Amino acid sequence: MRPIANEALPQTDEVYAEDGALIAIANDKVDSDRACRDDALNIRARSSVGRKTRGRPESGMSVARSVADVLRDHVVLELEAIDRMYLNVYVPHLQTVGAVVGYLRVHRGQRFASTTAVVPMSEAFVRNIEQFVDDEAIDLVSFEKRERKDDVTQRYLRSFRKREGVLYVGKAQEKARVMRTERRRSRVTGATYPWIVESTAMVNHYYFYCVDEDFGPFFLKFGSYFPYNAKLCINGHEYLKRQLTKRGVKFEALDNGIKSCADPKLMQQLCDGLSADRIDRLLRKWLRRLPHPFPPRDRVAGYRYALSILQAEFSLTQVLDQPVTGRIFFEEVIRENLDLGRPSQVSLVFDRKVIRRTPGRFRTRVITDGVVPSLHVDYKKSRIKQYHKEGQALRTETTINDTRDFAIGRRIENLQELRKIGFAANRRLLDVQRIGHDCFIGEASFQDMQRPVTVDGQRAAALRFADPRVQGLLHVLLLFVLVQGTFAHSDLREHLAPLLGQKPSQLTPGRITYDLRRLRLHGLIERIPKSYRYRITANGLRTAIFYTRLYNRALRTGLAIISQRETDYKLPIAKSIRAAEVAVNNWYDDEKLAA
Repeated sequence: MRPIANEALPQTDEVYAEDGALIAIANDKVDSDRACRDDALNIRARSSVGRKTRGRPESGMSVARSVADVLRDHVVLELEAIDRMYLNVYVPHLQTVGAVVGYLRVHRGQRFASTTAVVPMSEAFVRNIEQFVDDEAIDLVSFEKRERKDDVTQRYLRSFRKREGVLYVGKAQEKARVMRTERRRSRVTGATYPWIVESTAMVNHYYFYCVDEDFGPFFLKFGSYFPYNAKLCINGHEYLKRQLTKRGVKFEALDNGIKSCADPKLMQQLCDGLSADRIDRLLRKWLRRLPHPFPPRDRVAGYRYALSILQAEFSLTQVLDQPVTGRIFFEEVIRENLDLGRPSQVSLVFDRKVIRRTPGRFRTRVITDGVVPSLHVDYKKSRIKQYHKEGQALRTETTINDTRDFAIGRRIENLQELRKIGFAANRRLLDVQRIGHDCFIGEASFQDMQRPVTVDGQRAAALRFADPRVQGLLHVLLLFVLVQGTFAHSDLREHLAPLLGQKPSQLTPGRITYDLRRLRLHGLIERIPKSYRYRITANGLRTAIFYTRLYNRALRTGLAIISQRETDYKLPIAKSIRAAEVAVNNWYDDEKLAA
C-alpha cells in the first residue's frame, strides 16, 4: 500500500552543466509557503497544514531541527526486522541438464532421456490442484493481465475468519525456466535421437494464497512444467504481529509495521527469532497440505525441495513522536543528498552520467512518488530505500536481490549472515546522514591532506582537493560505507574505474595498490587484521563527506556560475559577482593600478 502523505514535495526541473553535473533544482509551479535556499539549490514545497494553521509550527517542536536532532531526540520506538522475503523453492538435483538426464534414465529407468516421460506427472499435478480446489471449496482465480494480485488477496483476507487455511488459488501464465526435448540427428548413422536442453516457456503457474497461524498471510507459487520450480513469499512483520497476538502483547500496527508495543524488548526478540529453520518448517508444513508435483517415491529417493534467497528486505523502523519530525528529517536529508544524484529515474554516478556501457550499478536517487519522498541508494543489484512511512515512522530498508553481491551463497542457511549485512547497511546510512549534517574537518586536517605524508618510513602522495581521482576515491569510499562496510583491492578497482571514465581493465593493480596506500597512510582507511580487506575510519568518513560535498556544492556549481561562458546573468549571485568585479576594476583604475 502507498504510505499516507503529510507533505508534498515538488516535481523538479533540473539544470545541468555541460559535464552533466546537477546545477539547480527548482519548480515555480508549486506553493512557496516554505522554502529552503542554498545558493544554486532552491526546493519549494507545499505546506501540509491547513488554512487555519498555515505557517504555525506543530506543538512541542521548533522549526529548525537537524538530522542528528531528529534521530537522537524524537524516535519513540525502534525495530529491526526482516520485511518481505521472496524465496526460490527448487529441487537441487534437477537444476541442470545432466541432473535431469540422470533422473530420467537412472531413477525413472527410461532408455532415452526425454521429457515426454514426465508429461503424465505434469497432467496429474494439475488434476490434483483442481481436485484440491473442489475439495476445499475455494476459488480458482484466473488473474487478468496487469491485475494486482495483492488487491485480490486483500478482498479474500477481509472475509477470512479461520485460524489458518487457504484463501484461494490463483492461476496465471508466466515465463519459466524449463527443460525441453529436441530431436537431433546423428552425423554418423543419420538416425534421430532425443536431446534435453534448458529453455524458457510461458507456462501456467498456480498461486496458493494461504494464512498460517505463525506467519500470517503468505503465498506459494508452483510452475506446472517440469522441474516444477516454485516461489515462497513471506512477510516478517506479519510474522511478528501473529507472534505478539499469540502472546497477548498489546500493539498498534502500521501497514507492514508496528507503531507502538507494550513490550518493545520482547518484540525485538521475536523479530530476531525469525530464522532459516522456522522458514523451512513453514515450507515443509504446507508442502504436506497442498498438492505436490512429485510422487512419494521421488521424494524418498532424495528429490526434495530446498530453499534459496531470491530477494530479502531488512528494515529499520523508527517511529517518530510527531509527523512534523519526519518531514523535517526528509527536508534535511533530501537537501543534503540531492547532489549525489539526480532526483529522478535518470541517474548520475556521483559526478558522471550512467550510460549503457558503464559497468556496475551505483547511484543515489530522490523519488517523489505522488506526495511521499523516498531516498534510494543503489549498489549492483541491491538497494537501500528510505521513506516516511504513513507519516508516522522513518523506514530505512535494505533490499538484497543477489546475495553474491556480498560474496554470500543463496541457500537459506546463509540468512543469519545476510541479515547482519542488511541491518548494518541501514545503520551506516543513518550514521552518514548524522555526520553529513556537520562534516567540517578543521583547517589543520584539511591542510594535512594537501601535503605528502610519511608514516613508518612509507611515503604517500597528497590527496589534493580538486584532483578528480581523489574525488573519485572518496566517492567510492562512501559507497562502500553505505552498502558493504568493507572492501578489497578488486572492489575499489571495479567501482573507481567508471567514475574516471575508464574500464576496470585499464586500471593496473599497481595503481590501485598505490591509491590504497595513500588512503591508508593519510588515516582514511585501515586494513582489517589477518585479511586483505579494508574499512573506512571515522576520520575517513568525515573527510570523504566534507571533500565530496564541498566539491559538488561549492566548487563545481560556483565555477559554473562565475564562468564567463556558462553564467546565467539573471542569477542573483552572478549579478553580485559581476558588480564586485566592476567595483574592483574601478578601484584599480582610480588608484592607477589597472590590471
